[in-house]
Amino acid sequence: MENPKTIYLKDYKPPEFFVDHVDLIFDIADDLTKVTSKLKIRKNKDLANEQTPLVFDKGRFEICSVVADGMLLLPEEYQAGDDFFKLIKTPDRFTLEIVSILAPEENTSLEGLYMSGDTLCTQCEAQGFRRITPFPDRPDVMAVYSCTIIADRDRYPVLLSNGNLVKSGNLDNNRHYVRWEDPFKKPSYLFALVAGNLSCLEDKFTTCSGKTVDLKIYSEIENIDKCHHAMRSLQQAMRWDEDRFSLEYDLDLYQIVAINDFNAGAMENKGLNIFNSKYVLANPTTATDDDFMNIQAVIGHEYFHNWTGNRVTLKNWFQLSLKEGLTVFRDQEFSSDLNSRAVERITNVKNLRASQFPEDAGPMTHPVRPESYIKMDNFYTMTVYEKGSELIRMIHQLIGESDFRRGMDLYFERFDGMAVTTEDFVSVMETASRLDLTQFKLWYSQSGTPIVTLTRSYDPKLQRLTLIFEQTTPPDRNQREKKQLHIPVQFGLMDGKGNDITPEGMTLLELKTKETTFVFENIGPDTYPSVFREFSAPVKLVTDFSDADLAFLMAHERDEFNRFDAAQTLFIKEIQTLVSMIQKDEPLDVSPILVQAFKTALLDSKTDKAFLAKALALPQENEIKDYYECIDVASIHKARAYLKKELALELRDQFMEKIEQCSSLDPLSISPGAIADRSLKNLCLSYIGSIEEKQTTDYVRQKFETAQNMTDEYAALKILSQIDSGVKQTGMDIFYKKWQQDKLVLDKWFAVQAASSLPDTLEQVQALLTHPDFTMANPNKVRSLVYMFALQNPINFHRADGNGYRFVADQIIALDTINQQVAARLSSCFNHWKKYDSSRKVLMKKELERILAVQTLSKNVYEIVSRALE
Repeated sequence: MENPKTIYLKDYKPPEFFVDHVDLIFDIADDLTKVTSKLKIRKNKDLANEQTPLVFDKGRFEICSVVADGMLLLPEEYQAGDDFFKLIKTPDRFTLEIVSILAPEENTSLEGLYMSGDTLCTQCEAQGFRRITPFPDRPDVMAVYSCTIIADRDRYPVLLSNGNLVKSGNLDNNRHYVRWEDPFKKPSYLFALVAGNLSCLEDKFTTCSGKTVDLKIYSEIENIDKCHHAMRSLQQAMRWDEDRFSLEYDLDLYQIVAINDFNAGAMENKGLNIFNSKYVLANPTTATDDDFMNIQAVIGHEYFHNWTGNRVTLKNWFQLSLKEGLTVFRDQEFSSDLNSRAVERITNVKNLRASQFPEDAGPMTHPVRPESYIKMDNFYTMTVYEKGSELIRMIHQLIGESDFRRGMDLYFERFDGMAVTTEDFVSVMETASRLDLTQFKLWYSQSGTPIVTLTRSYDPKLQRLTLIFEQTTPPDRNQREKKQLHIPVQFGLMDGKGNDITPEGMTLLELKTKETTFVFENIGPDTYPSVFREFSAPVKLVTDFSDADLAFLMAHERDEFNRFDAAQTLFIKEIQTLVSMIQKDEPLDVSPILVQAFKTALLDSKTDKAFLAKALALPQENEIKDYYECIDVASIHKARAYLKKELALELRDQFMEKIEQCSSLDPLSISPGAIADRSLKNLCLSYIGSIEEKQTTDYVRQKFETAQNMTDEYAALKILSQIDSGVKQTGMDIFYKKWQQDKLVLDKWFAVQAASSLPDTLEQVQALLTHPDFTMANPNKVRSLVYMFALQNPINFHRADGNGYRFVADQIIALDTINQQVAARLSSCFNHWKKYDSSRKVLMKKELERILAVQTLSKNVYEIVSRALE
């Protein structure tokens, strides 16, 4: 295929034409939808003159007519291709009416206007609006929108769009119409429409100023009883945003619609959020505790976008983290305030390390504010979202809560209703705090994960402790030479009994040079530095801590994140030792220091159970591989499994006792205490299951068969899926028979089979592709089966015969003809092919080259695969 064009930040120019008002009419028929767009347009006289042509983005659809200032244009008076619409000459101000015909039932991309089951809906971010009507489809063209929808009353009784419902009525031939008007200017990516036969859960919220807001959540009729948690989460988010940031909702109506076919998690369209049903529907019998937590977080995230993304939006797509990183920070703070702050922080950092750090070290590495892209869809990444959030968190630490709040207030005061940049955001934080953040801004433009090395030295005569921090960032495709970053280090000192002895004014250290030294006087010999508390910066930390030091920190560290991190570092070091033994064919054993530290933590009744469940869980194989330059898949798998089984054998009685202790609360409660109990109970059960004796397997099976909620049932099923094919299949059959009518629960059924480490998993996954409940057209199904196999099952994806690679490459090629975004994200499973042994490298490269040779390959997949092959 021909190499697609690359778009560069350095080439950004403001639009040559502005659109001040957009009036849309959707006339929905059985198989086609006629869209009439009426636009009020004016030239940007700073850039456009009499000779400047009007060029709009356009999708592949038929244009029926074009009317400019009331005059019907002949076909030769405008130009229209597969991706553009053009008028050669225009006046300074004019109206333009374009009538187009769309076929939403044929649109499998899930962008623009498409069908999800029997529901018609839209997805316009990032560049989907052009699939609806010709338009300058960019975020800095902001207009006031109105929308009229006409459809059959029986098939589409519910007709929704952004803003306020101002008119509705019945028409001839059993048809009806509605008209919506949104009083706030917005970019085209925030436009939304939904038409379908949906049920509605209604409630209200009274804002801090006394205004009543109507809240409505729509879903399929049979699922409306699963929307109550989402409604509570929405009300919690609205109240939290008022309390924390004094941000009040600005419309009289807030609507959420749950859709089964959706490329992402949710979309923050102004006043009409469209959600993947996975992040709306839940009750304890069908959803896990993780599902409940994720729903709360995603509901909050999309609501918080009302101000950070909608009221203040982006000058261009390179600024995506301006809304996403900031809003992720806000939703993480929301979840932390409502739940356990320590557990929330650990969860977020595990996610960052498992997904964003490898992204930084791979072919798709890019700064938080990218410099270029081929397809913007490919840059909805962990770097933009999660690392972007960490940048906001670092600013918050450097300037403090009160100045950060002043900065946020100034941000909305100065930029409400505007499209702005990351520099604009940082500038208001500088103004509010009077702190120079010039060096800090390098975080936005420089890619890669910094490595911070901490070296200790102690002079017993002078009682002087010296700490030397050295920072370095490896070169990559974006910058060969990296500059020194401004890195905040939350800091503490502890004596040998765990008492805090941090000198006054030293709780936040700042690194700005390659090497920074801190000297502490009058310090005793048994002193432990505590660095990067709460994971105060997204860096990789290298220390000289011994196993004994880590065991001490695991028991006595005052910062809960660092206690967790000490435990995980102990696990990693032990697994690295075991891998080395396996490679040398030496007999295996486990360090008694690790076993004792684990036992001490497990039996500590004062520690939060949710925290223990995080701290005592072994790192996943995908996390462990990042500690190796050449990844030995089989040895890592064997070492981790051996360590887990040995810990289970050593502490069997303690695990069994803890399971019983954590089984007394209401199984249907989703209180923090009940969730914490279940998390620790099911971690202990997974250790017991790893023993794989008849007695322990029967015990896990009994827990599976008697479970009274989805959290316990699914946790036991995952354990059974790892034991042997017979045990696994029996559990799968029971689970499927029980839940075959629930689409979201079946996603779990597909996922647990795809993640099994048993040797017949690839053949099972191949067979499941033809299962009647599986379809490649639904992203949730693809993510549950194919993604899970490719990205979360290293021992089977990386089979030595290459069949795992071949299977996934086949699915990427097939998916690319259905949904290019989903295919591109799946392609990332090959990004680190160069880090494996020579035979696997050859096999993976062959599949990448086979994908790239497809003549009809999309820009989305081309960008990922060609980068991997560079």
